[in-house]
Amino acid sequence: MPLDPKLGDLIAAFAQLGGGGLASGTAEQFRDMFTAATVSMRDPSTLAPVRAVEDSTIPGPAGPIPIRIYRPDVDGPTPTLAFFHGGGFVVGTIETHDDQARLICRDGEVTVVSVEYRLAPEHPYPAAFDDCLAATRWAADRIHGLGGDPQRLAVGGDSAGGNLAAAVALAMRGSDPALAGQFLIYPVVDFATDAAYPSRVDNASGYLLTADDMAWFDEQYVPADADRSDPTVSPIRAASLAGAPPAIIGTAEFDPLRDEGEAYARALADAGVDVRYARYDGMIHGFFGLGLLSPAAADAVADMTAALRDLLH
Repeated sequence: MPLDPKLGDLIAAFAQLGGGGLASGTAEQFRDMFTAATVSMRDPSTLAPVRAVEDSTIPGPAGPIPIRIYRPDVDGPTPTLAFFHGGGFVVGTIETHDDQARLICRDGEVTVVSVEYRLAPEHPYPAAFDDCLAATRWAADRIHGLGGDPQRLAVGGDSAGGNLAAAVALAMRGSDPALAGQFLIYPVVDFATDAAYPSRVDNASGYLLTADDMAWFDEQYVPADADRSDPTVSPIRAASLAGAPPAIIGTAEFDPLRDEGEAYARALADAGVDVRYARYDGMIHGFFGLGLLSPAAADAVADMTAALRDLLH
């Protein structure tokens, strides 16, 4: 299927503004650019309405972790989703993903606990994983106070956040109660040096996220001496995926990460995990935050959130 025309227009506009790769920039410059492209350009009137929003902090392994709790406009105990934002482990905040968290809360009818984990390069792997695991355990321990159901706690995230959600889901196998699901939006799941996926070549440039960008993120996040086959950084490299919670995985046709997300869906299914996988044709990496620009992206977001609602209700 061809690239969605609305997303093609976005790519062209970005190119005209001089949008380029990250390798020559700094983390701080990219954070400023990402905030400008998300928070600064956002029209508050377009945000999905939810019943309540609350900012707080929770104890973390290296100090307080900021969180934002979104409550859906439904009665009774609700499912709860610990949500980890994307941004290559280098950028992103609760604020940059406020629109996405609200959509998931409203349309998935779930309480969302959005987590502002530590970022690289100041805090390289495994800092982000450690924070997200701690936040998920915090949510599990306080599920009743969150208005949730202990049998319906899930994890989720986009891109880097999808990696963190998948890794936390594996780490919490055997927890009581078990996680009810993992919601993975175009996740990166393989940092091993021998990783070879055709989409990393076929979609290496021209679709916003590039292969060079991915290499830059990798350099910021993963220390040179790290074990890249450890499932806390490369979930697909786990010795076994058996016992992982049911998964919803969505990928984009024109995304360097497409094939590893698809491979992870297959690997989970082969391990006996219930998986609902969808490749969204015509889409690019980041479509989950582009529904206001592209009706096709909005349809993809609606499809994924409907799957989450079906899984947890």
